[in-house]
Amino acid sequence: MRLFRLFTGSDQQSHLEEIPLSFTPGPILEQTKMQPAMGINFSRMAPGTFVDWHNAPRRQYVITLAGGVEIGLGDGSVHRFGPGEGILAEDLSGRGHTTRAVGSEPRITVTIPLAD
Repeated sequence: MRLFRLFTGSDQQSHLEEIPLSFTPGPILEQTKMQPAMGINFSRMAPGTFVDWHNAPRRQYVITLAGGVEIGLGDGSVHRFGPGEGILAEDLSGRGHTTRAVGSEPRITVTIPLAD
């Protein structure tokens, strides 16, 4: 799994950076630090759906389970994510980003809003 952070920079544009996952060994499995969350939901987006410039509605993890997505940034770059890749969406201000479901199957995501 790869995890990325989508955030607003000082230039008021959204940027992406990879977040390394830090696992702590345990007796049965390794896991990351627990984070407080508000809930969970699953979403489906039809292939080709495009959402123009928008900000994340709150700090939340969005993990793609099936299908694919392209995230467009203000610098003109487009970043593609597929199953098993997640984004910590924190670009709550500024110009935001675009979202396009890509591929031939619906994009299925799990969204986990974080508690403040």
